Amino acid sequence: MEFINTLVNGLNIGVIYAMIALGYTMVYGIAKMLNFAHGDIIMVGGYTIYVFCAMKAASSPAFFFVAIAMAVIVCTLLGVIVEKVAYKPLRGASPLAVLITAIGVSYLLQSLSQIIFKSATKFVSVPELGKVSIGAVSIKVSTIITLVVSIAVMISLSLFVKYSKTGRAMIAVSEDRGAAQLMGINVNSIITITFAIGSALAALAGLFYLLQSPYIYNTFGAMPGIKAFTAAVIGGIGSIPGAMLGSIVLGMIESICDSIAPIAPYKDAIEFSILIIILLVRPTGILGKKRREKV
Repeated sequence: MEFINTLVNGLNIGVIYAMIALGYTMVYGIAKMLNFAHGDIIMVGGYTIYVFCAMKAASSPAFFFVAIAMAVIVCTLLGVIVEKVAYKPLRGASPLAVLITAIGVSYLLQSLSQIIFKSATKFVSVPELGKVSIGAVSIKVSTIITLVVSIAVMISLSLFVKYSKTGRAMIAVSEDRGAAQLMGINVNSIITITFAIGSALAALAGLFYLLQSPYIYNTFGAMPGIKAFTAAVIGGIGSIPGAMLGSIVLGMIESICDSIAPIAPYKDAIEFSILIIILLVRPTGILGKKRREKV
């Protein structure tokens, strides 16, 4: 019974990480950059939900869906703006310059949220969805919703990338940006679309986090963002199924660590140690593929 609850908790954590990791892996797979501000876009989505849920009309359950829709719209627009203002001018710059800019954008978003909403933790009045019992196991409805949505998103993204015209253009840009441009693909538009999709997923991740713990603050998305990036690397960054698999693995590890009192305080160290071991054994991650670099 205890073991099953541990697995359920691990699955719950993992699918939330998966929503974030899918955004990371989309941006890295197409644009070949690590957007470390991704976690803070989650925070913006959380604050958007907080603002709308604080309105009087939020007493209506239907209004909560309006809050979710607004969070997705705000995060998508923010992702596009960040890409246009901060990253597009650095398209030909060194990876280090882009990385430093991403960290700067992350701190900028955290500081702006602290100025607007202050540093105190805010309670978000999200609906209580309750639990369902499956045999002797009790599972939160929010966990089931998160799992179903995450799987649906992963399948949808995989089909979108494989079969749609825009998705095939994404693959072309990922493989060879210069050749894709010569074939008439608008590389800038494809990268912008990728950021928009990743940011929309960040908004959903913020929602699922709030359903588990309805409190928001200016560094709300920082640690989940780092954990999700770790999960994406473990699964194979750039691979959509790899992001999902790595997130479930990391969620299970975290849940098992939490269930063992003596090692619970060291769960973060254990998770990052496992990341190092996986990178030493298989640098491309579990499902990642080796790429030949052109000289």
